[in-house]
Amino acid sequence: MSSSDGNLHVALLPSSGMGHLLPYLRLAASLIHHQWSLTLITTHPIVSSAESQLISTFLSAFPQITQKKFTPIPLDPVAANITDPFQLQWETIRQSAHLLSPLISSSSPPLSFIITDVTLMSSVISVTAKLCLPNYILFTSSARMLSLFSCFPSIPSSIPKESLPPILLDSNSSFTKNFSDNSGSLKHFNGVLINSFEELEKEPLEMLASGNLTKGLPPVFPLGPFLPLELERISLLAPLKWLENQEESSVVYVSFGSRKAISKEQIRELGNGLVLSGCKFLWVVKSKVVDKEEEEGLDEILGHHLMKKIENNGLVVKEWVDQWQILSQKAVGGFISHCGWNSVVEAAWHGIPVLGWPQQGDQMINAEVIEAGGWGLCMKSWGWGSNHLVKGVEIGDKIKELMGNQRMKMECARISEVAKQRSKAGEGCENMLKTLFQSLKKS
Repeated sequence: MSSSDGNLHVALLPSSGMGHLLPYLRLAASLIHHQWSLTLITTHPIVSSAESQLISTFLSAFPQITQKKFTPIPLDPVAANITDPFQLQWETIRQSAHLLSPLISSSSPPLSFIITDVTLMSSVISVTAKLCLPNYILFTSSARMLSLFSCFPSIPSSIPKESLPPILLDSNSSFTKNFSDNSGSLKHFNGVLINSFEELEKEPLEMLASGNLTKGLPPVFPLGPFLPLELERISLLAPLKWLENQEESSVVYVSFGSRKAISKEQIRELGNGLVLSGCKFLWVVKSKVVDKEEEEGLDEILGHHLMKKIENNGLVVKEWVDQWQILSQKAVGGFISHCGWNSVVEAAWHGIPVLGWPQQGDQMINAEVIEAGGWGLCMKSWGWGSNHLVKGVEIGDKIKELMGNQRMKMECARISEVAKQRSKAGEGCENMLKTLFQSLKKS
């Protein structure tokens, strides 16, 4: 194992899904800036074309990064009882993790350590332990979610049971079993890297550092905020031109990510709510927001009358947009979000108040971070997306509350200033470097 300050060689092992891949690539770019040698282990076949294209573009932009392709043994989705293609990929990698050993040990120069995705922990740790290779986790959610993960199946007193994703309440699900297995392996890792910073999650980070949550918790390195790369930019001129013609802080940006489908009934109510709010809005409706079973387009779902009202009050975009670029526009004064962690951190950096409407996974717990910080709303009463139909009148009222809350805007400005200072200083990476150098030299 190489441990000299000037010759760190690190492997990165992401799993699948843009929410996992993007933090890895952003972290990799930061480590390259610190003169580290990197190897990116990519699993093939890659689940989505978006991921495949992003990886290809990234490696072209950073030719100094070595790519190692990992081809696991295919897994039958019926036998595995997994319908989600991303979860199936996680399980496929986990069951073929033993095949990573020759790939890792053949790296030249020898690896100093590896950074493993949180979904793969319990399977990969046995491989790296046999190779005596230090292993760090990249936790792709909030420190608050990490506090749950670190002691699961116990639940910290700081997290209400109803905030847990419903799937974790099913002890028989494969997701819950893997979550629990990964949690149990945490104490065997050398550290946890997380895209957060003290001012964003002061209490959860202090709780994790205290050691009171669980014994043997490795050190947690808050490295955030991770900034997007230039190669992520998507040039859609229409929404940017439209935003340039709107008044400052007058527009609500609406986006629920790319993976969770919203029912057509809820789409209609959301459309009504946006119109009733009286605010201008930019509504991004990506392909998976409409149920796959429905062949109707957005116009048919909303109806001609409502669609006309929407077009008079806002702009609907049916393509993937550059969210970072959208949030940077002066016209944007609010964000209706599912509260995926990448979106939360991006909103914090730009100082945009968030109306958190969680749909699945860690999103309720992430939304609670925003609420606790006083720079957004967490709509717990709206349930978990498909389990509850929220009426347009209520949506409109909450948008008005979000856009008119001056105290919230002041808190957003404060958190934005701190986030920008953190990213400029690069304190998280510097502190991690110092600690790593010390631990590697001891080994």
